[in-house]
Amino acid sequence: QVQLVESGGGLVQAGGSLRLSCAASGRTFDINAMGWFRQTPEKERELVAAISSGGSTYYADSLKGRFTISGDNTKNTAYLQMDSLKPEDTAVYYCAASPTYGGSYTYSRANSYTYWGQGTQVTVSS
Repeated sequence: QVQLVESGGGLVQAGGSLRLSCAASGRTFDINAMGWFRQTPEKERELVAAISSGGSTYYADSLKGRFTISGDNTKNTAYLQMDSLKPEDTAVYYCAASPTYGGSYTYSRANSYTYWGQGTQVTVSS
């Protein structure tokens, strides 16, 4: 089993920044990629960004340039730097870990991820 704990969510004004962290523990050697997804009551869970164990990164097209994913393998932690935030970025953000090998198609799909964090709320005020 892998446990994921997110932190860093909160309330920010439009144009501001937040940095989310996701710390993994347990069978971390099972992880081949970590991803960030977000969900609102109106939308299905959608990929924000993902990073493979080799350092390849994948982003939702609409978020490229504003969001940056990174990872620290020594700390088993993934980060999501969110800049120029907009009210439409308001959502619950979930960290996820995948044992699957793959590329952009694989890591864009929520069902490729076996382990999920509890979610952290990000609210962007206008």
